[in-house]
Amino acid sequence: MTAATVLVINPGSTSTRVALFQGETCLAEKYLACEAAELARCETMNDQIPLREKHVRDFLHECGREVSALDAIAARGGPLRPVSGGVYQINDALLADAKGTDFIQHVSRIACVIADDLAREAGIPAFIVDPVSTDEYEDISRISGCKNLPRKSLIHALNLRAVARLYAKELGRPYEEMNLITVQLGGGCSIAIHKQGRMVDSVDANGEGPFSPERCGALRADDLAKFTLNSGLNASALRMALCREAGLKDHLGTTDAREVEKMIDNGDANAKLVYEAMAYNIAKHICALSAAVNGKVDGILLAGGMAKSKMFARWIEERVSFLAPVKCYPDEQEMSALRDGVLRVLSGKEKAKVYPTGESV
Repeated sequence: MTAATVLVINPGSTSTRVALFQGETCLAEKYLACEAAELARCETMNDQIPLREKHVRDFLHECGREVSALDAIAARGGPLRPVSGGVYQINDALLADAKGTDFIQHVSRIACVIADDLAREAGIPAFIVDPVSTDEYEDISRISGCKNLPRKSLIHALNLRAVARLYAKELGRPYEEMNLITVQLGGGCSIAIHKQGRMVDSVDANGEGPFSPERCGALRADDLAKFTLNSGLNASALRMALCREAGLKDHLGTTDAREVEKMIDNGDANAKLVYEAMAYNIAKHICALSAAVNGKVDGILLAGGMAKSKMFARWIEERVSFLAPVKCYPDEQEMSALRDGVLRVLSGKEKAKVYPTGESV
């Protein structure tokens, strides 16, 4: 039997990453850059859909493939309604939420719209896998000190689940029988505790988690309230200040960890203090999440671009290795995770789910 042909679509802020797979074999992969002038003409995220869809079609043409030659399409799942993890077949409810304004505006949301356009044309299924809003919290994890503001899950679920599955496979153990802590180290940072196959609690740098290269992380409620009232900023500008201009950017003027390490190598004591403080904050949250499994952790996995830094990874490992072995996965797993999720469904190893109920198709 011929292996399934799957197109993977993963939009970023200035480019769309695409890949064409035959089974697990990558036939072609490319970053499709969006010109700044093109993006400037798009007032909303949805305005970018025709532009990015054309880029994807051009990619298929370069590969000598028609849309009709595909067996399925996998799209990055953005911040949508809270749903359990898994593979979701794109439906009208998912499309409505992706095009709407009720959730965080992030370019990943339009991936499913592009995928659906192509899939309808070819008469094939299209899916998302472990979207950003994957929520598998236990009831106790949702309770905050403010009844009207329950805790919520908005994390790098796709990559965090992928490295957890990879680590379990390397050990020859079922992922569903392990307790793991996974950490995404990038412009934003998110940390999740996996309890026998479910991410039952997490933190992120937009919320209660550690600060990151771009984001402020957890702040005192009283100081944040005072800052908000005195800033004179509207909601959009305030969010930009806290989620794009904070963290390393605010302290050191850069979000590039490599630049920070150059500062440290050149004797900048403040850069070392701030950079190590970020690692310290991450380590504290790793240790805190271990409480969800009574400290019985099988592995701590560091993923994302900053996991390439031996200095930064060492600082974290020194503080958390008493809990469990620490391993780095600096290579991003998102494209293969999207592919693998769809292949599991096509092969019958896993059932696709219905958005937003989570029921099996």
